[in-house]
Amino acid sequence: MTSAIDTSSQPSAQKVHQLKRLASRIALVSCLLWSLPTFAADVSQLPPGLQAKVDLAIQACAEFNDGQFDLDWGAVERVDLDGDLQRDWVLNESGFACSSAASLYCGTGGCMSHFLIEDHLFSLLNQGWDMVNTGPFRVLLADVHGSQCGGINPTPCVVASVWDADSKIWRSSAGDWE
Repeated sequence: MTSAIDTSSQPSAQKVHQLKRLASRIALVSCLLWSLPTFAADVSQLPPGLQAKVDLAIQACAEFNDGQFDLDWGAVERVDLDGDLQRDWVLNESGFACSSAASLYCGTGGCMSHFLIEDHLFSLLNQGWDMVNTGPFRVLLADVHGSQCGGINPTPCVVASVWDADSKIWRSSAGDWE
């Protein structure tokens, strides 16, 4: 007696392979989207500490020859700063503009960035920053003025900081190179 197996309801190897590829692509895109910072220009939903920084910037601009303040897209970022998989807040003054003053918010040292974790707000003058993972740590790398490395403005200088969740502070160290 021979038995016939109905294979019409079973997925073919090719269909299984296509489904696996689709699932892999979805997982990859999800990971990429989660790791990228989100950007926002709407300041109405900013936490109070960051809203106060924007309000001061608006006031300074208005007081300087009746300037009009503008907030560029990307001045507000949501990014995981402390490694808890929750998006924290960053306000970058590099995204501030005033119609009556070209350099009201930034200078040769860079621009202030304000980092908010929970209700703890810290500011850092920088010429750009990024977050990286090093071992178990989320590390804030900031391009800072060369004077912080014993040089002048064009002297390359980077500070690396990690969030200490117990003490609620950023920790950085200058390396003792030999």
